[in-house]
Amino acid sequence: MLRLATVARRTAITSAYARNFHASAAVAALEKFKMPAMSPTMTEGGIAAWRKKEGEAFSAGDVLLEIETDKATIDVEAQDDGVLAKIVKQDGSKGIPIGSTIAIVAEEGDDLSGADALASQADDVAPPVPREDDTPAAQAEAPKQAEAPKKEEAPKKEEKPAAKASSGGDKPTFFATPIARKIALEKGVPLGQIKGSGPGGLIQRSDVEAYKGAAAPAAASAAAAAPSAAEFEDVAVTNMRRVIGTRLTESKQQVPHYYVTVEVNMDRLLKLRQVFNKASEGKSKLSVNDFIVKASALALGDVPEANSSWLGDKIRTYKNADISVAVATPTGLITPIVKDAGSKGLATISAETKALATKARDGKLKPEEYQGGTFTISNLGMFGVSHFTAIINSPQSCILAIGGTTQKLVPAPEEEKGFKVVNVMNVTLSSDHRTVDGAVAARWLGAFKGYMEQPLTFML
Repeated sequence: MLRLATVARRTAITSAYARNFHASAAVAALEKFKMPAMSPTMTEGGIAAWRKKEGEAFSAGDVLLEIETDKATIDVEAQDDGVLAKIVKQDGSKGIPIGSTIAIVAEEGDDLSGADALASQADDVAPPVPREDDTPAAQAEAPKQAEAPKKEEAPKKEEKPAAKASSGGDKPTFFATPIARKIALEKGVPLGQIKGSGPGGLIQRSDVEAYKGAAAPAAASAAAAAPSAAEFEDVAVTNMRRVIGTRLTESKQQVPHYYVTVEVNMDRLLKLRQVFNKASEGKSKLSVNDFIVKASALALGDVPEANSSWLGDKIRTYKNADISVAVATPTGLITPIVKDAGSKGLATISAETKALATKARDGKLKPEEYQGGTFTISNLGMFGVSHFTAIINSPQSCILAIGGTTQKLVPAPEEEKGFKVVNVMNVTLSSDHRTVDGAVAARWLGAFKGYMEQPLTFML
């Protein structure tokens, strides 16, 4: 009998070892698929949608999923053949740190039974270090500290009804229970005006709640002033909007901005644009912004100091004018780049700008299409804005803010009336004073103004 029990125990141990060995082998055949870094500045991302299902095979080059970065939605392609064993982070997941496991993959024919076990293993990703006052413990402690004095003082004053005061004294001339005092304090009810219904005239909770004196209208007025849920809507902050907020705050706080404005006569440029567009015979037409991009690039060639970046221990001056053009999208502002704009014609600039703007609004820009510009243009003229200043797109040194074209009267002795109407546009250059001195900004604006007012120089 003892021998049979021993054999049974050995069999059980052997079976358990076999199961553990099988599970370990199943896990070893699998691999974690982690959140990739789609740009040098990306620290976290979201999953827009998986393009493959659990258990589905894929080949090298197949799109596995769409990743939401701080600037765009990017397709992630498979590097090798395999099988999507398990999806760890589902569609719509936000704020996933780089290096966190988002799926389990395997080779075709592998045992997928260990996918859950591998997915449960912790990642070697260091969580962001919270500030001392942002930790859950600190947040939980703050309300306690704020409430502590009230909890300590309340029992001392409210443990028993207050003694009735003698006539002419400065003590209360009423009795009230602790809960009645508390409610009266919260609602602003004067206890001295309430007749208590309790023994010996004791003011009770029901007496305070039934009071209809001057405090009631005040409470109703406060309630009316408070916004109801129907008067506002909360919208979750996207990755893109959060990064925009962080970057622009850093730029405004850390970069010494200054602003220089000039007025540009647009008469010749508008006439030349009209001639070009009439000759295009229905093809894609040139916009004023296309001329602005070209003139900016040429001016950067004339004043290269403005085509630079502050890198802490050095100033980098760029040889090509890669112009970032601000585009408004449903999720925030993004700046696709017209590369080496100075060497391109107006028609090419126009076609590239339109294509990049479409991809930006669809969230389909590739990282190399919006990272690495040397100078930025922000144009609000089409919205009726006459003049504004823009925040520098760090680490660039300058950003040009474009207002709308308006008409104004100017003296013209050669005219019979002595004046004439001209089309003018205000432009403001925001510059980083660490890299671009005021005189340099003025020289650049002078060069830009010259190209805009003599647009035929574009053809030379």
